[in-house]
Amino acid sequence: MGRLGVDLYPLQTGVGLDRVDTFAKFLGGSPANVAVAAARLGLRTALVSRTGADPFGSYLRRELKAFGVDDRWVTEVDAYPTPVTFCALFPPDDFPLTFYRRPKAPDLEIHPHELDLDAIRAARVLWATGTGLSAEPSRTATLEALRARSGRQTTVLDLDWRPMFWTDPAAARPYYAEALRHATVVVGNGDECEVATGEREPYAAARALLAAGADTGLRLAVVKRGPEGVLALAADGTSAEVPPLPVDVVNGLGAGDAFGGALVHGLLAGRDLETILRHANAAGAIVAGRLPCSSAMPSAAEIAEALATGSGTLAENG
Repeated sequence: MGRLGVDLYPLQTGVGLDRVDTFAKFLGGSPANVAVAAARLGLRTALVSRTGADPFGSYLRRELKAFGVDDRWVTEVDAYPTPVTFCALFPPDDFPLTFYRRPKAPDLEIHPHELDLDAIRAARVLWATGTGLSAEPSRTATLEALRARSGRQTTVLDLDWRPMFWTDPAAARPYYAEALRHATVVVGNGDECEVATGEREPYAAARALLAAGADTGLRLAVVKRGPEGVLALAADGTSAEVPPLPVDVVNGLGAGDAFGGALVHGLLAGRDLETILRHANAAGAIVAGRLPCSSAMPSAAEIAEALATGSGTLAENG
């Protein structure tokens, strides 16, 4: 549930957007990419989002269907254009984004009364994001969807901190706190954990996240550490820490979304925590070695190949 837009990635590396001549167009938006990643691994997925009533919106719905993602809950907003995001490529670790989401992105116009709460309750997983909390009516809709999931596994809150989406970033923490009360799994990097809890050190952040939802069923905190790997801490005290998989980075932006799709797949498969993290790390590494996000999401066979070879640098999937 949440962000959906068009990603325009340059076909030249190492130059600013002012010097780029050609771009390639892809489906984008973190929740949309997670849905695609999970679908690539064989799960039935759907997206709750909105686009503009424009050609880019038509493109995104067509792409969702092509990737096997149900688009029945992706609706149009007449008032706002479909958002576009540009990225510059400075591998291995600098990928500045330029967002065009003004005056408002359609995916922030998800209204509570439009939610199919029966479908949300019936789903084996709901994946919601912090971006959905950044403005109304999406904020109330996101919290309503999370509340509808209370007591149901698995409900994931991706902290997904983007300060430029908030009119007052300092006001974000209470909304994150409320969302954490209804999640069973929370995922975030160091910056995101610090916004949500005030803690940045990985173990301290994981403990703080679990404490925030201790009375309402939060059972797993996953802290992504970039080049230092990933840490997961469960409410029962179980933990796992996995190093990154080496990769020749092309575009690091979709790695976290690939990680998310593989994380969901592993949780539903009932794998142990370390195995889940290793597979999710491998999925992220594979996508970091490719230009696009959505169309680069790996299959289970590719993840197995990456783990077997010890490298996320693979040939493009077909």
